[in-house]
Amino acid sequence: MSISPFAGKLAPAELLVDLPRLVTAYYTGQPDASVATQRVSFGTSGHRGSSFELSFNEWHVLAISQAICLYRQAHGIDGPLFLGADTHALSTPAAASALEVLAANGVNVMISEGDEYTPTPAVSHAIICYNKGRTSGLADGIVITPSHNPPESGGFKYNPTNGGPADSHITKWIENKANELLAEKIVGVTRMTYEKALRADTTHRHDYVNTYVADLKNVIDMDAIRGANLRLGVDPLGGAGVRYWSAIGEHYGLNLDVVNKFVDPTFRFMSVDWDGKIRMDPSSNFAMQSLIGLKDRFQVAFACDPDHDRHGIVTPTGGLLAPNNYLAVSIDYLFQNRPDWRADAAVGKTVVSSGMIDRVTQRLGRRLYEVPVGFKFFAEGLYEGSLGFGGEESAGASFLRRDGSVWTTDKDGLIPALLAAEIRARKGRDPSEMYKALTDELGEPVSTRVEAKANFEQKALLSKLSPEQVTSTELAGEKIEQILSKAPGNDQAIGGLKVMTENGWFAARPSGTEDIYKIYAESFKGEDHLKRLVAEAQVLVDAAIAPK
Repeated sequence: MSISPFAGKLAPAELLVDLPRLVTAYYTGQPDASVATQRVSFGTSGHRGSSFELSFNEWHVLAISQAICLYRQAHGIDGPLFLGADTHALSTPAAASALEVLAANGVNVMISEGDEYTPTPAVSHAIICYNKGRTSGLADGIVITPSHNPPESGGFKYNPTNGGPADSHITKWIENKANELLAEKIVGVTRMTYEKALRADTTHRHDYVNTYVADLKNVIDMDAIRGANLRLGVDPLGGAGVRYWSAIGEHYGLNLDVVNKFVDPTFRFMSVDWDGKIRMDPSSNFAMQSLIGLKDRFQVAFACDPDHDRHGIVTPTGGLLAPNNYLAVSIDYLFQNRPDWRADAAVGKTVVSSGMIDRVTQRLGRRLYEVPVGFKFFAEGLYEGSLGFGGEESAGASFLRRDGSVWTTDKDGLIPALLAAEIRARKGRDPSEMYKALTDELGEPVSTRVEAKANFEQKALLSKLSPEQVTSTELAGEKIEQILSKAPGNDQAIGGLKVMTENGWFAARPSGTEDIYKIYAESFKGEDHLKRLVAEAQVLVDAAIAPK
């Protein structure tokens, strides 16, 4: 991995996106549905792209919005649709385009009061709260965001009536219909002018900010945080939660300093990520340099990405916590401090999350629910309360209310951030200190992610590998205990392979966009063992996908 000379430094002018050109390209670019890279394509977190690359233009948004209207009609979804958008430059015009279609199709749309930016969790929370106790007239939602991706990116997510990310059978339906509309040059899209859409009887204003903020006391012990009078700092990274944090501080009487209140779609205030790109990733040491530099001013500090579905935790004792480390601390704390949760509530993790979570879960006497990458796999469990916590290695998580009922079924960056303050208030130790105590008891893992070359055919082979194709019995000097091509939690294909020993594991997955595969690896026996594990993993995978 080659580190850019700009990494960790404030973005120079030449890296800033040209906003007029970007927005002009959104409206003028006309994607060709016969070109694969210009088609609608839903990944694990919706459709993403850039207007510069003809992968996120107005036609995409119009087609997806119309497809969602048709999906709602076909499946009897006739409640309100909660519409949110983050602070990326393409999100505001895309939200306008979406509203033009939704209103023309007679959908009751809930847009934010004062055109406030709306985080992903606020939309999920609104859907959950509206649908509580209802069996008909159910709500769903759209969030327009490319998450933490660079400023020139655009993104579009659909959340069905369970409030979480749409499952694959839903996104495939919408994707196929949207591409049909693209191929027909959107002649099948029904729309009206934006001004008419705003005035439509079906367009309503919703107070996302205060509704969400006032309910936080039911998921986080806000009294404990206020009572401890902690010095707290937060950097919204120019994201959709900018006004939420000020409202939280005021509503709950917290000593909370919002260190950056700016919204600037160039994100010029960000330090550059490892590869020379501006990326609002709260789990990146390079992108988080500004807040890390303030760590000694606060007892706990935190940040979220532009749609506030990811979190980053900074402490004076440990700086920026690695996402996996904080997930382990959160799980260990929550399951010992939420007495009203179901006794059988499980811990949800993805196959590439840390083995420390497995060890913590085992010590707690809880069931581990391990799934492929994608937060959608946690939605049902969180909705019904059979999962107490769901977390991804990429710093995304959500968990139940204090009474054991559902909070959100999509990732929520705000509540893990506030949980860090609750932990410090109630335990007298910050999350870094709590993690050190865990490693003293359960061992200290080291981890890495590396990339290896693979062509299209090899990537296809890797995605379909079966455990029987692996002939090795040992990995880095230890007996192989498990080989997985399907996640043990839900028996869904992981799109690759995971090999586990007593003190280490690796997972290999093909990249969806590059001619490489990625190896995620972890060892509880130190750096030398980790290096050996990765080297042997690459040999093992290369042999399995070699031409026969």
